[in-house]
Amino acid sequence: MILVASQRGGAKQLAQHLLRTDENEHVELHEIRGFVSEDVVGALKEAQGIAKGTRCKQFLFSLSMNPPLDADVGVDVFENALDRIEEANGLNGQPRVVIFHEKEGRRHCHAVWSRIDPETMTAKHLPYFKTKLQGIARELYLEHDWKMPRGFLNAHETDPRNFSLAEWQQAKRMGLHGADLKEIIQDCWAVSDSRASFAAALKECGFLLAKGDRRDFVAVSLEGEVMSVARKTGKKAKEVRAKLGEPEGLPSVDEAKVQIANELTAVVRGYIDEVEQAARQDLRPLAARRRAMAERHRNARQTLAESQRKRQALETQARLARLRKGVLGLWDCLTGRRRDTLRQNVEELAKATRRDQQERQDLTELQLIERRRLQSEFQKLRAHHLEIMAEVKRELAHLTAISGEPEESLQQTFQHASQKPQILRQTFKRATNSQSAPQQTPQPQDSQAKPTRRPKPEIEM
Repeated sequence: MILVASQRGGAKQLAQHLLRTDENEHVELHEIRGFVSEDVVGALKEAQGIAKGTRCKQFLFSLSMNPPLDADVGVDVFENALDRIEEANGLNGQPRVVIFHEKEGRRHCHAVWSRIDPETMTAKHLPYFKTKLQGIARELYLEHDWKMPRGFLNAHETDPRNFSLAEWQQAKRMGLHGADLKEIIQDCWAVSDSRASFAAALKECGFLLAKGDRRDFVAVSLEGEVMSVARKTGKKAKEVRAKLGEPEGLPSVDEAKVQIANELTAVVRGYIDEVEQAARQDLRPLAARRRAMAERHRNARQTLAESQRKRQALETQARLARLRKGVLGLWDCLTGRRRDTLRQNVEELAKATRRDQQERQDLTELQLIERRRLQSEFQKLRAHHLEIMAEVKRELAHLTAISGEPEESLQQTFQHASQKPQILRQTFKRATNSQSAPQQTPQPQDSQAKPTRRPKPEIEM
């Protein structure tokens, strides 16, 4: 189980993020402990209000728990891990909020603690919490026989495709997955042996090599996104300079963006947009199935919860009926019968609670299995789209103004290439049936205009 945590402020922003239903198919509030408020926003704002009596700015400890993708992890496993994390970091008894998210067929957990001790009005010190979390995560992998990431065994073998939240958001703006974006640049690095070959490999994938403002070498995408070569390849700056030399002679970031604007004419942008539009069109049926499935799963959970509430009410009445009142109740107290009845009620309540929790877990696991099947179809389409888009960009790299091709020749080449399904038309099934080139040709943009970001895709995978 991957454990990622941070100390932070921003109570309202964090609460709104945890409750987002546009990025998560299911959001389940599991627990609010130690707060007067019974909702997430109120609880975290309550923690912020208490922190104003101190000088602590990062008054929250936020944790995300991500089990292996295909593992069916019960709520009790998450709760046990939370207890161990509390014990290791001295957060026992601190107010906390626990929320479960489900997205793309996987379930993960978020927990937020208040670091402020209301009795002493001091913040809990959390020394080396990342090291402690890594130790607990390693123990969880061993205890549950999950396949442990190689980075846990040897830090030097960490998956180079791992990405941060900022990198994921940047890739999302480009219509890519964070791991895919890293893999593209790492492939370019692997097949090159000099700065010229690396720049050429990047150009074929739709990037320009440039001199960064703070870093030696950066890659600038067609959308104007700037990425550090060292960070994306997982190499140290010294290793990058040893292979690529000094960045003198390369365009700056601003110059690279102007160069892209000059090369990425309206015609070229139109062909790229055509491929992306075909992808979005073919994804719409899957997206509709995803929304319908999420709604159906949500209704099934609500139906189960309602039936469990009714059953709990009946069982509670039955347990209360065993406790006799009046003279008979007094007699039960004297003979010890009331004590035995109370013990029986407690045992039955615990058993009923475990039963209800298992029913919810069984339903969730069945729904996750169904959702994973649908997600595999999304992944196949995404992989196919990336393959086609990479081929289109390689073709564009040889036809743009960099190669000296006039725009009229570019139009003629693509009209001919439109007959080749593997170039443009075989993006997806819908695009395969179309065999004609675009009828309207947009006018070239101003040569000094900087590249603008394309609108966010309507459908995400």
